[in-house]
Amino acid sequence: MSGRRLRESVKQTLIRNGNGQFDNDTRIIIAGLTNTYSQYIATPEEYKQQRYEGASTLYGPHTLPAYIQEFNKLAVSLAKGSKTVKGPSPPDLSDLQLKLLPDPSGDSPPPGVKFGDMKHDVSVPKSGFFHKGDTPIAVFWSPNPRYDLLTEGTYAVVEMLQGKRWIPAYDDDDFSLIFKWDLDNASAYGSASLEWEVPDSASNGVYRFRHFGSFKRTIGSITEYFTGASSAFTVS
Repeated sequence: MSGRRLRESVKQTLIRNGNGQFDNDTRIIIAGLTNTYSQYIATPEEYKQQRYEGASTLYGPHTLPAYIQEFNKLAVSLAKGSKTVKGPSPPDLSDLQLKLLPDPSGDSPPPGVKFGDMKHDVSVPKSGFFHKGDTPIAVFWSPNPRYDLLTEGTYAVVEMLQGKRWIPAYDDDDFSLIFKWDLDNASAYGSASLEWEVPDSASNGVYRFRHFGSFKRTIGSITEYFTGASSAFTVS
């Protein structure tokens, strides 16, 4: 019912302000996104009943009218071709979030190696190449991945050789490429395993793994970044 009322109100606002561009045949569609801030949006009547949806409407009985008011402002701006709609920015509450998992306190690789160096390189089959459906694996010396979550970046890439350049072909957004981090409790050294289940759609050619990461030497030091690459292997 909240969606019906919102759609009808926005539609009438567009018709009134659209200079003939909108009419009763105009369809208003709501894209209901998950994990939003406001939980349920019940009607005032549903809120009064205080059943599940009404009791989960966190901002009170006038939540829906408030949404309708603000969406109508946007609809007026859209209908009239206004360039900007100004409103308050949401507060940054990141400093108020509870952290139950402590930040990593500093990492170092084993003596004689650097982060990004190979711990176990790709083991190529006796045939000399991998088939579709095979799973080549490379393991890198790697610190705790939580120093930088590499938002909009990636921990793991499968690169393909094209001419003389290595071009990213798959990353950890792809279901076929799996990134695993493990800590050896005996030595306290970490490693990252990159596993690629070669999909049927993969092109034949030469590939390699590339790993990206970051670390701090101590909890108070600056964040440093590294990368490492495996040996090349063939998919045929």
